[in-house]
Amino acid sequence: MCFLAFVLWKSLEMWQQCAGLGNSPRTVLEELARIQSHDVVLPTAPHGQIRLRCVTQPDPAQAALLDRLGIVLPKRMRLAEREGPPLARSA
Repeated sequence: MCFLAFVLWKSLEMWQQCAGLGNSPRTVLEELARIQSHDVVLPTAPHGQIRLRCVTQPDPAQAALLDRLGIVLPKRMRLAEREGPPLARSA
Protein backbone atom coordinates (compact mmCIF):
# COMPACT_ATOMS: atom_id res chain seq x y z
CA MET A 1 0.00 0.00 0.00
CA CYS A 2 2.72 2.47 0.93
CA PHE A 3 4.55 1.90 -2.34
CA LEU A 4 1.36 2.39 -4.36
CA ALA A 5 0.61 5.61 -2.45
CA PHE A 6 4.16 6.82 -3.13
CA VAL A 7 3.86 6.07 -6.85
CA LEU A 8 0.53 7.90 -7.06
CA TRP A 9 2.00 10.86 -5.15
CA LYS A 10 4.99 11.08 -7.51
CA SER A 11 2.71 10.71 -10.55
CA LEU A 12 0.60 13.65 -9.36
CA GLU A 13 3.78 15.64 -8.73
CA MET A 14 5.05 14.99 -12.28
CA TRP A 15 1.61 15.77 -13.74
CA GLN A 16 1.66 19.10 -11.86
CA GLN A 17 5.13 19.95 -13.10
CA CYS A 18 4.12 19.25 -16.71
CA ALA A 19 1.12 21.57 -16.26
CA GLY A 20 3.37 24.32 -14.84
CA LEU A 21 1.81 24.14 -11.36
CA GLY A 22 4.93 23.52 -9.28
CA ASN A 23 5.53 20.32 -7.37
CA SER A 24 3.27 20.35 -4.30
CA PRO A 25 0.67 17.57 -4.66
CA ARG A 26 -0.67 18.29 -1.15
CA THR A 27 -1.83 21.76 -2.26
CA VAL A 28 -3.64 20.35 -5.29
CA LEU A 29 -5.29 17.61 -3.23
CA GLU A 30 -6.42 20.09 -0.55
CA GLU A 31 -7.88 22.40 -3.20
CA LEU A 32 -9.70 19.64 -5.08
CA ALA A 33 -10.92 17.92 -1.88
CA ARG A 34 -13.43 20.76 -1.46
CA ILE A 35 -15.29 19.64 -4.61
CA GLN A 36 -18.13 17.41 -3.47
CA SER A 37 -20.94 15.33 -4.88
CA HIS A 38 -24.46 15.32 -3.42
CA ASP A 39 -27.47 13.10 -3.91
CA VAL A 40 -30.74 14.84 -4.73
CA VAL A 41 -33.80 12.70 -4.01
CA LEU A 42 -37.12 13.72 -5.58
CA PRO A 43 -40.22 11.81 -4.48
CA THR A 44 -42.63 10.83 -7.28
CA ALA A 45 -45.99 9.09 -7.16
CA PRO A 46 -45.59 6.49 -9.92
CA HIS A 47 -41.93 5.51 -9.37
CA GLY A 48 -41.32 6.13 -5.68
CA GLN A 49 -38.34 8.45 -6.05
CA ILE A 50 -35.81 9.81 -8.49
CA ARG A 51 -32.24 10.00 -7.22
CA LEU A 52 -29.66 12.20 -8.94
CA ARG A 53 -25.99 12.52 -7.96
CA CYS A 54 -24.72 16.03 -8.74
CA VAL A 55 -21.21 17.51 -8.49
CA THR A 56 -20.73 20.96 -6.95
CA GLN A 57 -19.46 23.72 -9.22
CA PRO A 58 -15.78 24.51 -8.66
CA ASP A 59 -14.84 28.02 -7.55
CA PRO A 60 -12.67 30.09 -9.94
CA ALA A 61 -9.38 28.89 -8.39
CA GLN A 62 -10.45 25.25 -8.60
CA ALA A 63 -11.71 25.74 -12.17
CA ALA A 64 -8.35 27.21 -13.20
CA LEU A 65 -6.51 24.31 -11.54
CA LEU A 66 -8.74 21.71 -13.24
CA ASP A 67 -8.26 23.48 -16.59
CA ARG A 68 -4.46 23.47 -16.25
CA LEU A 69 -4.53 19.75 -15.38
CA GLY A 70 -6.91 19.00 -18.26
CA ILE A 71 -9.64 17.57 -16.00
CA VAL A 72 -13.33 17.99 -16.87
CA LEU A 73 -15.77 17.42 -14.01
CA PRO A 74 -19.02 15.63 -14.83
CA LYS A 75 -22.24 17.49 -14.05
CA ARG A 76 -23.89 14.29 -12.91
CA MET A 77 -22.44 10.97 -11.85
CA ARG A 78 -23.90 7.56 -12.48
CA LEU A 79 -25.30 5.87 -9.38
CA ALA A 80 -24.12 2.33 -8.68
CA GLU A 81 -27.65 1.15 -7.88
CA ARG A 82 -28.84 2.08 -11.39
CA GLU A 83 -26.23 -0.06 -13.05
CA GLY A 84 -27.13 -3.58 -14.01
CA PRO A 85 -25.71 -6.68 -12.34
CA PRO A 86 -22.02 -7.37 -12.94
CA LEU A 87 -21.30 -9.36 -16.06
CA ALA A 88 -20.59 -13.02 -15.47
CA ARG A 89 -17.11 -14.04 -16.53
CA SER A 90 -17.02 -16.72 -19.17
CA ALA A 91 -14.82 -19.67 -18.37
